[in-house]
Amino acid sequence: MIAVLLTALVLQSAPPLAAMVPPRDDSIGIAAQQGADEAAATLDRMHQAAAEADGETYFAQFSSGARFIGTDASEHWDISAFKAYAEPIFARGQGWTYRPYDRTLIISGDFAWFDEKLDNDSYGALRGSGLLRRTGPGNVWKIEQYVLSFTVPNDRADAVVDAIKSAPAD
Repeated sequence: MIAVLLTALVLQSAPPLAAMVPPRDDSIGIAAQQGADEAAATLDRMHQAAAEADGETYFAQFSSGARFIGTDASEHWDISAFKAYAEPIFARGQGWTYRPYDRTLIISGDFAWFDEKLDNDSYGALRGSGLLRRTGPGNVWKIEQYVLSFTVPNDRADAVVDAIKSAPAD
């Protein structure tokens, strides 16, 4: 019963399906395209700053209440905890390089949902997804949530699940 009520609540608050389909660039207004460009630039700055171990610029792309969800089940951080983890790494001049490609942004007012495919030298193909919100002085885009995940080919999913099940629980 609770699941039915929660599903109904989610469906009522979800944007209409038509809003979920990313419009073609030539079919949207200049202001909407500029918003999409600015939101994409926030993500690009975040990735570039991580690659350059520039913690100040990196964390400036996140809101003060942001969440970062990493690939490990234990990596579900508020931004303060994520800073505590990442700043010592950046201070050593180390960062991480995820090269984004094939990004989709869906803008609705002051919110932008995104997903992007990422390439990394060690991990190969990954996916980033999350939410940005236009906020604060200057009405700028800030990352509210970023989720980094491994992509697992369907034909290899059973082996990955077996490896996870066989690992000791945290």
